[in-house]
Order: sequence, then structure tokens, then C-alpha cells
Amino acid sequence: MKFVSSILSLALVALALASPLEKRASATDPCNIGYCTQNGGTTGGAGGSTTTVRSVSELQAAAGASGPRIIFVEGSIRGGAKVDVGSDKTIIGRPGSSLEGVGLEVYGQSNVIIRNMKIGKVPADYGDAIRLVESTNVWVDHCDLYGDRSVGKDTYDGLVDLSHAADWVTISHTYFHDHSKGTLVGHSDKNAAEDQGKLRVTYANNHFYNLGSRAPLLRFGTAHIFNNLYDAVDTGVNTRMGAQALVQSSVFQNSGKKAIFSASSKEVGYAVAIDVVLGGQSANTAPQGSLGAGSFPYQYSLLGSGSVASTVPGQAGQRLNL
Repeated sequence: MKFVSSILSLALVALALASPLEKRASATDPCNIGYCTQNGGTTGGAGGSTTTVRSVSELQAAAGASGPRIIFVEGSIRGGAKVDVGSDKTIIGRPGSSLEGVGLEVYGQSNVIIRNMKIGKVPADYGDAIRLVESTNVWVDHCDLYGDRSVGKDTYDGLVDLSHAADWVTISHTYFHDHSKGTLVGHSDKNAAEDQGKLRVTYANNHFYNLGSRAPLLRFGTAHIFNNLYDAVDTGVNTRMGAQALVQSSVFQNSGKKAIFSASSKEVGYAVAIDVVLGGQSANTAPQGSLGAGSFPYQYSLLGSGSVASTVPGQAGQRLNL
């Protein structure tokens, strides 16, 4: 009995040490963090049929089908392709699965969840690793997104890009790495009529490593950026064209001078930094913004900058066991 009791105790300890999201993760989880909890919430394909795909053609057919659907991606899928994702879909990767050269595009849709996906080296001709256009209520969570910095910076486009009034988006627990252009919010300085009052996005618990720029680049929108680790990033948060950013509980290390700044547009953007560690030569030169800790319509938990570097890398990326 003592032996059985000891085994049970060890199992309970292991469960307690696992991250809360990993313990309760399932294919039907709704968005539970940031802006995608708002505007009615984001449930993806919950309540719909479930299918497993192992090829580009199977993924394209399932993602474009009508009605809610949960789509499991299994194995390594390669090719040069764009997959159009329809409303009310959850696309979720099995452990060890990957897409290489294959990007996901959510265009004019709503209520989409993309979780536990590893996506890399998507040629610019096929868009971004994940592209959100005119779409609302999207959750990108626990993804591993990458490129290759040894090639030209325009060989691949963005890792997660939001444009044309995309709104109510959360990007969480995601590993952005080895890429020239990270993540873009607002594609053009000339798109104010469509983008102002939209482009609300949360970046939470993400690990940015070995990026050239755009972590993120913001135009017009509102970004809540917390519990993020920036390591070996040339330039970080670039807020432009009146965008407002609140950066909290985050760390910049081994990175360039421009950690939080405003540059390269005809109008500046704004930022507020609270509990942000600017290591080495990193600096915050962005004009002071108007956002504060109570500016957002949802509750959230901060790690504290002292815990970010030891916590985030072990949780960000394709780490869900579903």
C-alpha cells in the first residue's frame, strides 16, 4: 500500500507541475485568454464533426467545408500551397505533426482556432504561415512558426499577419523563431478608414527568438502584449500610425536597441511599458501611450518579468498532448 501511495503521490506532483493549459487541453477548448474571449467568444469547430488529415488536399477540403469542424493534422505535410480556412473551424496538430511550405489563410471568416501547429518556410507566393484578413474571433495558440534567416528576407513573408480590419484576435504560447519578418498588424499606412477601431490583438506568453523585425509591427490597432520573451530579436515592438500598445511583464535579452519604438511611417504610434526588462542595449523610445493595466475588457494573469525567461520557453510552441 505504501508503494502504491508513493506512486500516486508522484503522479499528483507531476500533474501539478504541468502547465494549467497542458493539463486541460482538448480539441473543444474555447479561447480562454485575451481579445478572442470577447465579441461572443471563440469556440472554433466545437460541436461539429471531427476529421484527421494527412495531406494538403485533405486539409484544404476539410478546412473549406461548410459548418463547424475539428480538424486534426497528422504527420509531416509538405508542399507549396495555401489553405483557405472557413468559419467555425478548429485546426489542431497532433504531437510531431508539421506543415512545411503550406500556409493557412483565414479570409473574411470568423470563429477559428489554430492550435498546436508547426508551420514553417512558407514561400511568399503562398502568403504567410498564418494570415488573417477581414476576419474576427481567431485564436492562434501553442504554435511553432519559423522560416530561415540564411535566405533573402523576402523569400518568406510573415509568420502571423493581421490585416483589413481583422479583429478580436489572440496569439498565445507561440514560438516565433528563425525568421526575418515576425508578425504584422495592419498592412498599410493608407488603410485607416478600414482599420481604425479594429485590429484588437493580444500577444500573451510568446517566445520570440532570432527574428529580424516585427514582434509585432502595429498600425492603427490596439495591442496587449504580456508575458513575452524576446531573445536575439533585431527590432521588437514597432508601433505606428496611431496604434496603441501596452507591453507588460516581458523581457528583452540579447536584442537590438529598438525594443519598443516607432519608426518608418508618416505618423507615430504609442506604447506604455510596465514591468518590462530591457536588457543590454535594448531601449523603449516609443511615444507614451494612453493604455493602462485596466484598459482591456478581460481578466489576465501576469508572470512578472522575473519569471518570464524561466517559464515561457518551456511552454511556448507545439507542446500540447491532444
